[in-house]
Amino acid sequence: MSETETARELWGAETRKAVANFPVSGEPIPLPVARWLGRIKAAAARTNAELGLLDADKAERIAAAADRVAAGEHDDQFPIDVFQTGSGTSSNMNANEVIAALAGDDVHANDDVNMGQSSNDVFPSAVHLAAVDEIVNDLMPALQRLADSLQAKAGEFDDVVKSGRTHLMDAVPVTLGQEFGGYAAQVRQGFDRVGATLDRLAQIPLGGTATGTGLNTHPEFAARVRARLTEETGLGVNAPADTFEAQSARDGLVEASGALKTVAVSLTKIANDLRLMGSGPRAGLAEIYLPELQKGSSIMPGKVNPVIPEVVTQVAAQVIGNDQAIAVGGMQGHFELNVFVPLMARNLLQSTAVLASASRLLAEKCVDGIEANRENCERYAELTLSAATALNPYIGYDKASEIVRDAAASGRSLRDVARDAGVDEETLDRALDYRAMAKPHR
Repeated sequence: MSETETARELWGAETRKAVANFPVSGEPIPLPVARWLGRIKAAAARTNAELGLLDADKAERIAAAADRVAAGEHDDQFPIDVFQTGSGTSSNMNANEVIAALAGDDVHANDDVNMGQSSNDVFPSAVHLAAVDEIVNDLMPALQRLADSLQAKAGEFDDVVKSGRTHLMDAVPVTLGQEFGGYAAQVRQGFDRVGATLDRLAQIPLGGTATGTGLNTHPEFAARVRARLTEETGLGVNAPADTFEAQSARDGLVEASGALKTVAVSLTKIANDLRLMGSGPRAGLAEIYLPELQKGSSIMPGKVNPVIPEVVTQVAAQVIGNDQAIAVGGMQGHFELNVFVPLMARNLLQSTAVLASASRLLAEKCVDGIEANRENCERYAELTLSAATALNPYIGYDKASEIVRDAAASGRSLRDVARDAGVDEETLDRALDYRAMAKPHR
């Protein structure tokens, strides 16, 4: 970028009007959307030249300028507030003006840069593909990293027996490894859920122009642009199931957001379990040791807090809130156009980014460094009165219940109470094997 380009505003009158009209949040459209507008404009210019609709030299200057936008060289040239006209028309015009200014004085923002396009098909196409890009290249690798970290701990803790808990009350023994294996499976399921949305999320309305009819565009334009984008990025860019559905509904964004919300719910469960198991160190459960990252109190010396799980649960709350707004936005497809696209773009891309960051942090700064408090875990396994469940096949539920009540009232161990109730030692050894209880089918 030249110093002259850096110093001047490359946008024109329509961008200036939009900046003046929408002083709402001070937050511009997500940069991935601006960059994908550049990718689409570059592919469109080259395609229009191939089709004989645009002068080859002019097309290549437009494409080269758009490539620079796609590369992020002109991120500062997209100042319009994200809360703008609901079709994204203002930001599409912004992109057209910036690219035209870079391409040369003989390039017209609408006639040349926007050839064969409308804001109504280009802007949502950029949003969908930006979301696909960020999910594939940021979120899914982060989820895989977290799943791998949890699975590694499942193996490490495979022999650490502890009390299970249902309703937050003592239950039959499990292993710490089984719990971490469950967390790993939750994250892998989330990975699959998100991945299952991609084919529909990648269906773009490009080629429908204003209402889905394809007025003012070449019949081969959309397919050629999609093929070019797929070749350039390695992402699947799909034709719409129906041009009118693709133009008027944003269900692909709603579906993807729903999958992200499910991941947020899973991460909340995992993070809450980790901070409960790590509570203490003396007056809590203290079954695991979380990594000590920073001082936990400005007044209590030595206090350490579960800061990463706390961050993860805050991120999850934000994602769930974003999903609610996206759902409302998805309802606003009136006839041939949805007019909540900028809001949906903002929320979906934020959810994707913060979930990816939170997943990486949870893996790298928390899960990787977790250690088991084996002594406490095994003590809880021996203390849980629900272990009497294993006596049911030998003495029946009613007699086992009497033993539990006696042990609870007296504070004595199940084994001692059961022995006094007449259960022989061989039966006790077989039934009250806590590791075998946790893995009865091995």
